[in-house]
Amino acid sequence: MTTDIGIDLGSYKTVIFSSSKIVLESPSFVTVDNDTWEPVYYGEKAKQTLGRTPDSFVCVNPIERGKISDYDLAENMLGIYMDDAFGNRILRPRIMATLPPGLTELQHHSLANVIEASGGRNVFVIESPLAISYGLDLDFSKPHGYLVIDIGAGTTDVAVISMGGIAVCNSFPVASFDFDNQIIKYIRSEYNIEIGPLMAESVKKQIGTVVERPVEIAMVAKGRNVFTGLPESFEITSSEVFYALKETANNICNAVRNVLSTADPDLVADIKSDGFYLAGGGSKIFGMDTLLSEFLGTKAIALEDPEYSVVKGAAAALRHSDSLKNVNYQLRSIKELEIS
Repeated sequence: MTTDIGIDLGSYKTVIFSSSKIVLESPSFVTVDNDTWEPVYYGEKAKQTLGRTPDSFVCVNPIERGKISDYDLAENMLGIYMDDAFGNRILRPRIMATLPPGLTELQHHSLANVIEASGGRNVFVIESPLAISYGLDLDFSKPHGYLVIDIGAGTTDVAVISMGGIAVCNSFPVASFDFDNQIIKYIRSEYNIEIGPLMAESVKKQIGTVVERPVEIAMVAKGRNVFTGLPESFEITSSEVFYALKETANNICNAVRNVLSTADPDLVADIKSDGFYLAGGGSKIFGMDTLLSEFLGTKAIALEDPEYSVVKGAAAALRHSDSLKNVNYQLRSIKELEIS
């Protein structure tokens, strides 16, 4: 039996979609022995060691900014995840994997090779904004511009889609991870307290905002005083986090403008009339849709599951492979990356 599988091998987490449901969702982290570089923990267990390992271990991310930074670890990690998701229950799976737009052919092949080594056959690769457009079931029968913005963990992918292909696109190395880093930087500067990446992520999710909230909220965070070296608790407000995240949020807005500035004026006019699609886990931070709507002067179209729109779209693209072959831009990647 042939099984269709969508894989989003992201900088923060790996998601596998099959049979109309998410079959696996796990952090893209691996804890390794610092001397032998042998894997010790994967996924959630590895993520919890981030910033907490002794010198003999280190927690690494084999996917950085949407690119494979450690081929062997990525292969091992995905192999473990595929086994957890399916075991020996699938034969001859067709797999559609996603990656940011604008990568080199070598990076395309690296992703396809990792998936093949983890048990995949008939592997295809699609750019994430195009995958989202297939998941949204956009009308590709006419020349009409659609703007897709995917704010992930490591990259923000922006693309203008028309007639089933990408008219103009780019991937920018500014995204959700940068929000975490700005929170860490701000707290160190203002409070003289060092916090770890997991605490920064918690602050972002609980009180993070890229617009001023109508009602101020606050939370208690914990870290290490940089002068005494002792543990310390402190309260931080949403207004402070807004100030810390402002620069990164503006950089994302400018990234979208850079793509639109190279698009055909008629495509931009379509986007002005219809609005834009906002996806990715980074889109869920409070006020991101409002900020981009005000910046672009058009409405944001809400997605049902923005975190899973890429992987669901990848699976949907497999069901529409014939239409992909009609687009020269995508046909080159499909033919070169298919593994029989």
